[in-house]
Amino acid sequence: MSSISIRDLVAVRARHPEAIAEAAARRARRPLVGDSGRLMIVAADHPARGALGVGGDELAMADRARLLERLTTALSRAGVDGVLATADILEDLLLLGALENKIVMGSMNRGGLAGASYELDDRFTGYRAQDIERLRFDAGKALLRIDLHDAGSLATMHATARAVDDMAGRRLPVFIEPFISRRVAGRVRNDLSAEAIIRSVAIASGLGGTSAYSWLKLPVSEDPEDMARVCETSTLPVVLLGGETNGDQEGAYEKWRTALRMPTVRGLVVGRSLLYPADGDVAGAVDTAVGLL
Repeated sequence: MSSISIRDLVAVRARHPEAIAEAAARRARRPLVGDSGRLMIVAADHPARGALGVGGDELAMADRARLLERLTTALSRAGVDGVLATADILEDLLLLGALENKIVMGSMNRGGLAGASYELDDRFTGYRAQDIERLRFDAGKALLRIDLHDAGSLATMHATARAVDDMAGRRLPVFIEPFISRRVAGRVRNDLSAEAIIRSVAIASGLGGTSAYSWLKLPVSEDPEDMARVCETSTLPVVLLGGETNGDQEGAYEKWRTALRMPTVRGLVVGRSLLYPADGDVAGAVDTAVGLL
């Protein structure tokens, strides 16, 4: 079956669910890191955690057709290497023919729903290593939030370590996104100080029986000197987490540009700030981010 349009997705899913596996089997693949040695990945795994908001719009990412339109636009731009998402979104993109010669990264743990009392017991409810291998995808991603006062963090850390082992056993890269976190007025907040990021890097780097296939996905520190200290904590390759820009797109670009000069940094993984830029120009935002690389 050839690629289809967004409006036909429901009909194909209802009548020909096998089309997803068929599209995955014939998808053209590429090496994880190309000639440039850099990676530009677009992230869209937020909805599965119930995190649909962008800026002041709490349901910005809830319209799936619009999200897919933005993703296909982003993936069509020169220099974009691939996408990070959950099964529902990646399978839509497979059917749309948008993943040819792209890096496909499956999001593995989405059980820590935004705002839930069990948010830090982040179960692996998404992709398993065997799913990523079966579908011929290229990598996985795991979020690891560590709160020293929440036992759920230990369960998440243990599950992440086993995911590292399972992925390495299949020679598949896994991108670990670690944070030191705590609850403030009942909500989980990530500590973005250099000291906290450094501690999270040290913990994440040691997970599992081997780190041969482990990468780190890290936030950008405000201070370039602090970012240098962060990157000195491990020899694992790093991609930068884009995060929300809070309206300051140019400021975010400048932080990314500076951090990309660090020797261990190999690229960017950016979601909402590129898919939902303030001016609505997805192609322009993506092209600017690619230019930073």
